[in-house]
Amino acid sequence: MPRRFWLETLGCPKNQVDSDKLAGRLAAGGAVPADRPDEAELVVVNTCAFIEEARQESVDTILALAGARADGARLVVTGCLAERYGDELAAALPEVDLVAGFGREVDLDAAASPAPAAKAGALAPAGSAGSAGAPVPVSIGRRPVPAVPEFDLLNLPRPKATAPWAYVKVAEGCDRACGFCAIPSFRGPQRSRPLGAVLGEIEALEVAEVVLVAQDLASYGRDQGVGERGIVPLVQAASALVPRVRLLYLYPSDLTGALVDAVCATGVPYFDLSLQHVSRPLLRRMRRWGDGDRFLQRVRAIRAQEPEAAFRSSFIVGYPGETEADHDRLLHFVEEAQLDWCGFFAFSEEPGTYAAGLDGAVDGALVRERLGELRELQDGITARRRNDLVGRRVEVLVDEPGVGRTHREAPEIDGIVEVPDDLPTGTFASLVVSAAWGTDLVAAPLGVAPEAAGVARAAAGQGAAR
Repeated sequence: MPRRFWLETLGCPKNQVDSDKLAGRLAAGGAVPADRPDEAELVVVNTCAFIEEARQESVDTILALAGARADGARLVVTGCLAERYGDELAAALPEVDLVAGFGREVDLDAAASPAPAAKAGALAPAGSAGSAGAPVPVSIGRRPVPAVPEFDLLNLPRPKATAPWAYVKVAEGCDRACGFCAIPSFRGPQRSRPLGAVLGEIEALEVAEVVLVAQDLASYGRDQGVGERGIVPLVQAASALVPRVRLLYLYPSDLTGALVDAVCATGVPYFDLSLQHVSRPLLRRMRRWGDGDRFLQRVRAIRAQEPEAAFRSSFIVGYPGETEADHDRLLHFVEEAQLDWCGFFAFSEEPGTYAAGLDGAVDGALVRERLGELRELQDGITARRRNDLVGRRVEVLVDEPGVGRTHREAPEIDGIVEVPDDLPTGTFASLVVSAAWGTDLVAAPLGVAPEAAGVARAAAGQGAAR
């Protein structure tokens, strides 16, 4: 009987890509996914360590799975938490059998079979090897386990996608030095994948939509000496392979005219802009470019070029030194920009970052108040923009029975479009929006009266409530 594994993924889409590739690696070795964690011989947690809340979620998940796993099953922790804290994490969580950072293979045989014990008290770095190049035992927690050799996770093949869309990670690491971010310290400098490798992965996935991701997507290829020319040919080439190409995490200073043209030409004019704030003084304290006026001009210019463009961004609230005037500037920008989607996050002080040494800490109660104001404002904007789509004809990709997305909704992070259950998964359908319910839309086939479809949706909701 094939051995089974359970893979729990936390954090961003880039982590999901890593997990997909790790799952493919385990499957290539003969293992199969378990239906539940307590049925697996190997339990892997791919963690997030971006902010304190994410770290706590990772630790809570590790402990929960440690308690849920079957007797004799091995627990492996990988991802950002493992890379950032390594031995410290291993010492703090004796329940864990292996802490494997980036570039360390998680192999079911290695994790499932104890190695000969190392010398008492020895703790070698994961992945270290003796003079002969063989894995050496690493004593982590309860039982000694062998380290595994380094391998290139970024360019590993991955299984064919089960959904009609997939994330594709085109680069690892980041060359920027944003004051609040610790990612470059453990993900390393930017390392772009070869264009051919990315396109080969896209072809192999056999999906209708690919979502290109990286820490700094618009800088793809810059480390290879090709600068902006790298991302534009990538978008153009990917668009020749799949009906939809979506881009996430665009740094605003790299949003050139050529890139805007390329994005609009994909048929998915969706712009996920990493703005973080709009106050010029505060952005400089963040070690970032731009200001609200520049950002607003760019948004308006794109809308003038492509009226159907959708926009998403995220903003940090309570960064050290944020004044009431800075907050008011952000409120004004949110009102003026009318972005489709926005995320607002409280500043999290990360050890080792530039921001950790800044003065001007903002009181937590004030941060929560500012977050509430921004979220309330944006909720109203999003609701109005969704309501404005009622009666409009839209092209929907069916993700699963009853659920689809237009170009305006990125998978997993934005709203959805409720569609008829009989539409085949993975197909495109021309529908008319019949209703808007918060962040979600309801769409019906052409020729069905929007009023009738909306009444049916409301009746279904009332029936479910009863």
